[in-house]
Amino acid sequence: MYPKQFDIWLANLTNNKGAEPGKTRPVAIIQSNLLNNIHPTVVICPITSTVVSEISILRVHLKTKQLEKTSDISVDQIRAIDKSRLI
Repeated sequence: MYPKQFDIWLANLTNNKGAEPGKTRPVAIIQSNLLNNIHPTVVICPITSTVVSEISILRVHLKTKQLEKTSDISVDQIRAIDKSRLI
């Protein structure tokens, strides 16, 4: 099963450095489906349940039935990860 653009997956983001988000957390797949089936990595944005109440250009508010809590997508933490990190 391949990730699809705009899907939400769990990803193991351990071995983080500095301000990078770590641990296992939900992520939003933002990479194009043209690459998702053939490329070994995938571009993601981590999702956090620490919701920012004020307007922020670095967060996108997310409310979906897939997540237990109202969450934010951390668009300032965009990165590519190996697909083996997806759960």
